[in-house]
Amino acid sequence: MSLGEGSAALRAMAHPVRLRIMALLTGAPMTAAEVARELGLTHANASYHLRNLHSAGMIVAAGEEKIRGGVAKRYRYDAARDVAPNTPEERQALYRSVGNELIRRTAEGRFDGKGRPLVGLIGDGEFWIETEKWQEIRDRIAAAVHELHEAARPAHTPGAIRTSTTVAMFEMESPDER
Repeated sequence: MSLGEGSAALRAMAHPVRLRIMALLTGAPMTAAEVARELGLTHANASYHLRNLHSAGMIVAAGEEKIRGGVAKRYRYDAARDVAPNTPEERQALYRSVGNELIRRTAEGRFDGKGRPLVGLIGDGEFWIETEKWQEIRDRIAAAVHELHEAARPAHTPGAIRTSTTVAMFEMESPDER
């Protein structure tokens, strides 16, 4: 999942329900009623979170439709909006929020009796790598994440599987820089 602009966007993402909403809106534009049904929320709660995400620039309006005499707005997540956190506090808040969402998702993952994904990939490490190689690998992974966003389909699309993808890559200070 990419980021929207600045502190308002990070505050908007601080709520775990909003991360789930943004994930849903990657596959298809949805109304508050559709988001509410999918996530088991009240319509009012879904509307509240959508307004927060929209005002922070995390989601965009994707049209309106008339429903029973009223007008329902559709929203979508625009993965092309990619801005990093500005401060150490914002970075920590973002990664804490994403970490909590990853923990929630693992409860719904397909794992064998030893905790290994049945079908999946996990990698973690602190690597010392040449700058050019780091940039090359980072760019390939960014392209793959973009491709995943483009390939996303609406929830429950026949033939589509539900997946979880979390990528966090960043340069770190070396011990002698502290």
